[in-house]
Amino acid sequence: MRLKALWQAALIGTAFAIGQAQIAPAETLHVMRGATSRPLSVPMNRAVVVRSDQPFSELSIANPGIADISTLSDKSIYVLGKAPGRTTLTLLGADGKLITNVEVRVTPDIAEFKERLEQILPGEKIDVRTANDGIVLSGTVSSTARMDRALDLAERYAPKRVSNLMTVGGTQQVMLKVRFAEMQRSVAKNLSSSLAISGPGVSGGTGTMLSNNPVTNTPNFNSVFANKSFAPKADGQGAVTIGFSAGSLQFAMLLEALESKGMVRTLAEPNLTALSGQEAKFLAGGEYPIPVLDKTGNVSVQYKPFGVELNFTPTVVDQNIINLKINAAVSGIDPSVSFTNGGITISGFKRRDTSTTVELRDGQSFAIAGLLQDDFTDLIGQVPWLGDIPVLGALFRSASYERKQSELVIIVTPHLVSPTMGQALALPTDRIAPPSEKNFFLYGKTARTRKLKGPAGEVARQDFSGSYGYVME
Repeated sequence: MRLKALWQAALIGTAFAIGQAQIAPAETLHVMRGATSRPLSVPMNRAVVVRSDQPFSELSIANPGIADISTLSDKSIYVLGKAPGRTTLTLLGADGKLITNVEVRVTPDIAEFKERLEQILPGEKIDVRTANDGIVLSGTVSSTARMDRALDLAERYAPKRVSNLMTVGGTQQVMLKVRFAEMQRSVAKNLSSSLAISGPGVSGGTGTMLSNNPVTNTPNFNSVFANKSFAPKADGQGAVTIGFSAGSLQFAMLLEALESKGMVRTLAEPNLTALSGQEAKFLAGGEYPIPVLDKTGNVSVQYKPFGVELNFTPTVVDQNIINLKINAAVSGIDPSVSFTNGGITISGFKRRDTSTTVELRDGQSFAIAGLLQDDFTDLIGQVPWLGDIPVLGALFRSASYERKQSELVIIVTPHLVSPTMGQALALPTDRIAPPSEKNFFLYGKTARTRKLKGPAGEVARQDFSGSYGYVME
């Protein structure tokens, strides 16, 4: 029984000690007469107890707006922080002599701020300190987004008094690959005919006028009936003339049939690297001069860029998510569209561009723009009534149609990259060297292959589409 009572007493004592440890006593500052007192730090809206080694009879605070004081006994003082700042607490003894001056520093309450910071951003190594009446944040965070969250939270506790000394760790350089791919297809078919008749009673000959250069034109008409060669027009491809007679009448027939097909493939792949949050620009092309007439009548020249253009601003946000603000364009001079004035001819431009903002992860791709266009036109011209005759009506009818299809897509792919060693870099031109006189004159070689050793040689042996100047993450 006695042993059981001893165990119960031990358990009760342990529980009491734990309870006392959990209820931490108020922070106190001991003041000794004649000794220089260390500064007293008081969190805003919290209290600190100051204890003196001897009784005091009088005390005062220099700025009651910063801290408020009240006496608990003749040796204890209750100091309450009211506003961030510094002030002085003065203690006088019963003989009117100065006991000490205590520097009171009221700072923002960062204990709660640290707890909230750990809850919202767990695992981030952020150091929190106070400076005068503000908060100083330092350390390394994993992303820009997390740094912004920490700053927003600090503003709640010290509005407009937050100093940011944090740095962003990890890779913060982004290489953007943009691919412009465009396919254009066109098909055109033409079928036309012309018929002419000559003979007694037919003055000058007659015929249908369905082709672009019909045989009813006097020179062509006479050439057909004189058994001479006949070209219906300057680019008369696919034209055939047939002549025959029936008694005293002569007949001439012109048939034109032409089919044309074409395809255009356009591909551009600009690559550009930039630091997170910084704008980067790229132009591979040139500038086209355009004369401009001002109000005074003077002519000045403005230059319009053309070629492959890329402007983008990357921002690395939380967990390798990359925010991209992109302006990309591919343009070229189009001679088919021009303007002439005063002997000066200005050509138009063919341009495909896009401007957008997207968000994606490292290595992911996004088709930010696309176009599918299908144009179709057809035309039939015929002699009334005669063109409606079955089979034979084709001799009095002209038909043509044209179809154009265009497909365009723009794809972007960002990558987080870091620099590499200079010895491992190789240019696409490193493997090619000018030929020797022997190879040039005797063997007709315009270049010779150069072998490189080491990491640069390994890169140089890759195709021209290889990656240069960075390390993929």
